[in-house]
Amino acid sequence: MGQPSVLSPTLLFLLLLLFPLSLSWGQRSNPEGENPSCDRCNQRLSCNCSYGGFDRVPTVTERALTLDLSFNNIAVVTDDDLRGHDRLRVLNLRGNRLVEIQPAAFASLWSLEELDLSDNQLTALNYTWFNKLGALQKLNLLNNPYKSLGSPPVFQGLVRLRRLGFGGAALEELRRGDLAGVTQLEELTVHANNLRRYEPGTLADIWPLGRVTLSLHGPFLTDPPLAAAVLHDVAYPETPMVLSDLHLIRNESIQPLRETAGKRVRSMTLRNLSVSDEGIVNLLMVCNGVPLTSLFVDDVVLTGEGRWERAKWTDQKSIDEFYVRNAVVLDVWKFVSFLELRFLLQYPRRVSVIGVRMFVIPCQTTHLLVNLQYLDLSDNLLTDLTLEESLCKGDGTMKDLRVLNISGNALKSLSVLSQLVTKLSKLTHLDVSRNGYSSMPPSCSWPSTLRYLNLSRSKLTTVTPCLPSTLEVLDLSNNDLNVFLLALPLLRELHLTGNKFLRLPPGWLFPSLQTLTIESNTLSMFGRSDLQSYRRLQSLKAGQNKFVCSCEFVYFLQSDIKGEGAVDLMDGAEGYVCDSPLYLQGEPVGQVRLSVVECHRVTFVSVSCGLALLTGILLIVLLWRLHAFWYLKMTWAWLRAKRSAASRRRRRLGDGGDAEPLLRYDAFVSYSERDASWVEEFLVPELEDQRENNGDAANTQDPRPLSLCLHKRDFLPGQWIVDNIMSAMERSRRTVFILSENFVRSDWCRYELDFSHFRLFDGMADGDAAILILLEPLAKDDIPKRFCKLRKLMSSTTYLEWPQEEERRAEFWKNLRYALRGEDEEEKEE
Repeated sequence: MGQPSVLSPTLLFLLLLLFPLSLSWGQRSNPEGENPSCDRCNQRLSCNCSYGGFDRVPTVTERALTLDLSFNNIAVVTDDDLRGHDRLRVLNLRGNRLVEIQPAAFASLWSLEELDLSDNQLTALNYTWFNKLGALQKLNLLNNPYKSLGSPPVFQGLVRLRRLGFGGAALEELRRGDLAGVTQLEELTVHANNLRRYEPGTLADIWPLGRVTLSLHGPFLTDPPLAAAVLHDVAYPETPMVLSDLHLIRNESIQPLRETAGKRVRSMTLRNLSVSDEGIVNLLMVCNGVPLTSLFVDDVVLTGEGRWERAKWTDQKSIDEFYVRNAVVLDVWKFVSFLELRFLLQYPRRVSVIGVRMFVIPCQTTHLLVNLQYLDLSDNLLTDLTLEESLCKGDGTMKDLRVLNISGNALKSLSVLSQLVTKLSKLTHLDVSRNGYSSMPPSCSWPSTLRYLNLSRSKLTTVTPCLPSTLEVLDLSNNDLNVFLLALPLLRELHLTGNKFLRLPPGWLFPSLQTLTIESNTLSMFGRSDLQSYRRLQSLKAGQNKFVCSCEFVYFLQSDIKGEGAVDLMDGAEGYVCDSPLYLQGEPVGQVRLSVVECHRVTFVSVSCGLALLTGILLIVLLWRLHAFWYLKMTWAWLRAKRSAASRRRRRLGDGGDAEPLLRYDAFVSYSERDASWVEEFLVPELEDQRENNGDAANTQDPRPLSLCLHKRDFLPGQWIVDNIMSAMERSRRTVFILSENFVRSDWCRYELDFSHFRLFDGMADGDAAILILLEPLAKDDIPKRFCKLRKLMSSTTYLEWPQEEERRAEFWKNLRYALRGEDEEEKEE
């Protein structure tokens, strides 16, 4: 026998290594597995499935118009994942782990207009992905690790394409024909920081060409001719040019920009820029005499000291707009004054210096801005004191200034601000939002031309006449206001979002108001009368409030949502959600369905009472027709008689008597008063006086005559008739009913009939307690339906018929006597 085998450490390591691989292979090879589902779709058929952790394309409704699958873990899009989505307009797969898209994955998306495949792991592009997308207008392929666009041309069939983005860190070459089929674009974005080969003319066939964004960091540094070739193919005078990721240090790195200067490009943006003093001087020299009207610099690092005097001879008078945002000066303590830049500052009409941590502009520098009409100093470090210096203590230096934006600074006094701008005689727009204004002085002086004032995102708690009466647009959003009682006769737009208003401001204060936004306050409701106080109001945004969904408010708002009101709800129905009552909390007002009871309580009660009254009348008529009242009356009489009988029995027991009723009569006779003659002439003599009337031997053998209880002679006078009936029945062994048409028309006969029936249920009589004598022919169907007991007895009990022939009457009397005596006859025979 051999020794047991032992796994070597190497073999064990390989097994552990291969186990997860085999497990993942098994998971991938399960084509039958169902895709996960995503139910985050709104009423506009827009499905937002981003950040959902999906590793496969989830299943959504086939009616979806927009599908956002960005930032998931999807690695593969199969031919079946999007099948049936022929209505889809927008598909976003950005930020996944896509390594494979099967050839027919997008074949059914013939309505698709926007497709985003950026920030994935696609190493190659396949033209079959796009050959069915004839409606595609926007395509984003940025930041994927493909080295070239591939062959055949991937964009050949995209005849409606207007916005295109491609490239990334791995893109190395662009060849003629790569963009075949792309004839005109509104926007082109190319990331080619590591581009090594470019065939001139590759991008030249795209015309007309709108905004162009190029990232050419590597070519500008290492291969300026390649960068120049790219710029040559896309530079046009009316095409805004955006150049990103540039490092302009020496003269060589500036040379490609001669192509844009030669093409006389009028608008240029330099983004994510690092530049030295030499680079700026060379840039100004390249742009000498060029009709460059707009120069934008975004995210710039200045590595020099601001010594640009060598370029002061250049002609920059065409620059109309200069924009700088997020600028950093590395050696700020050595940076020289801007006073030497007179040749640059005297021309622009629009200047924006945003987010550069600037705390002051010297008044001497401000005097250089002689043509300035628009100044944006937002997101800096200005204070009330340094603003005085920048605006030269309010002496009206910038006499042509129309727009001033100093939002996002550290200003605190509206009084100081108003004094500084009051001499700016052409100022129409003033934005001082996102500052520290916590109060408003009683009065202020403003330019008479001021039309627009933005005081949003401050800390204001009250509104005073400090606000100028000339305003047409006022923004007080995101403050702490709860009331607004200042008349502004010229105001057309009022923005009060994010305050603490409990109700709409009075409309008579703003006779010219056309637009009102009052979202995210504490409004409980508003109505048509509130809006009618605004004579010219056209647009309203009032969502995201604490609405009380009363009937009036719900009806009013639903009619306005449907467009039936005079005012348009510009924020859509989604923002109007019930906060109370509790059972409607979170319910969109447009979908609330309140009952008639809640909304028309008085009318409902009135109608309900009317219907109840009518129903009661109909019920009474029906009960009367069905003789229900008679039955109730009879039942009540029976119950009362039963109670009286029970009392009598208790009295007998108390006197030492027997609890059993004392039987005094052989039969109680129930008959109609109109049949009394038959009873008195035939029945009574035959049964009670039979020896006197019948002298034959058979009759003389009867032991005794029968005793009958008749109401005319045996009922106690002065006692309730029902008590008499019940007492007679209790004291009689049998009850004889003389049936005729007169009987069924008598109510008292019905009492007696029903009482005898009740006795059967009580167990106080045997099964033969009722004896029926049919005095005249009477069919069961001829008996009224209200005589239900009689009809039942005639169906279940044998009755005797009074014979009209004389010779048959002896047999009739014999049978009657036998029925009355019953057990007595049987005992006698024994």
